[in-house]
Amino acid sequence: MDDRELADLLEQFGLSEKVIDTYLTLLELGEAKASQIADAAGVSKRYVYSVSQELEARGFVEVNDHVVPTTIRPLPPAEVVESLSRSVESMQPALEERYTSTARDEERFEVIKSRVTVLKRIGELIGRAESEITLSLPYDVIDEVADELRAARERGVLVSLVVSGVEPHDDLSLDGLASLVRVWHELMPTMLTVDSRIGLVSPGEMVARSNSESQAIVFAQPHLGPVIVGSFFGNYWPMAAEAYTAEPDALPATYHNFRHAVLQAALCDRAGIELSVTAHGRMVHTDGPTELDGRIVEIRQGLLEPANNSFPVENTLVVETGDGTYSIGGQGAFIEDFEADYVELSPLS
Repeated sequence: MDDRELADLLEQFGLSEKVIDTYLTLLELGEAKASQIADAAGVSKRYVYSVSQELEARGFVEVNDHVVPTTIRPLPPAEVVESLSRSVESMQPALEERYTSTARDEERFEVIKSRVTVLKRIGELIGRAESEITLSLPYDVIDEVADELRAARERGVLVSLVVSGVEPHDDLSLDGLASLVRVWHELMPTMLTVDSRIGLVSPGEMVARSNSESQAIVFAQPHLGPVIVGSFFGNYWPMAAEAYTAEPDALPATYHNFRHAVLQAALCDRAGIELSVTAHGRMVHTDGPTELDGRIVEIRQGLLEPANNSFPVENTLVVETGDGTYSIGGQGAFIEDFEADYVELSPLS
């Protein structure tokens, strides 16, 4: 570090440029008289005495005014740094007390170059999930985020997991980590989305190998999240083999995440359980009711095998009501008849 960089850092602690120059001069001289410091720094003796009092109060120097002539001794740098560190740490409680938490800027990206940091960030992001997680990860590192995944499932989060680098017939221990698990023998990119809003992408080798020179990108951008989700379900999910599915939820239940509702409907259909649904939202193409209530007669999805959707991210419930048959999609639906904000599923009595 050169003198300019050092001076810039010292300025952050409230020292003026002239005070810093005098202090750096004293460091080079060691213990010295005011006249010696004044000559070396190009300032007056009176100024040196004034500055030395300020520096002593801040814990940078010791003024020996019990001797004649007075000398000024710089304290060891380790003691100075320790004193500064204590001062900074002592500010934290007061700052925290006055800090008002606000939403972080969601329009941001972060580049990560360390494998360890990537895994740490994945765990942190999983911990923030409220409704849905999509994740692809090599099997060898699943244990690194297993606790976070289990906790997400316990919170009721829909977790769709692709484990790469293993065969479908391998003996895997994945129960409780996800709502759905698929496996693929090929190494695939590491992809994470949380609530279709924030996430992470990286080349597969960055997580699989400790000596990779690849980089990962963490994004927090609402418009990018759905694109990554679409790529996950459109390009990679169909290539992987179904390895685990959770049991259907206890019903009745309400779902604000429509994909989660479609999964539960598909799980019940697989188990031979007929369902009714009440959907709250709005008609897509015409004016009409804001609530649909009826029997589910068809489920179009690609979450479970066999898939029957006509495009990768299609998740649709077809409902027979007293006024006719309608197709229901989630928020942003444009093909279906009805866009649901949330739905309630119940078994038919």
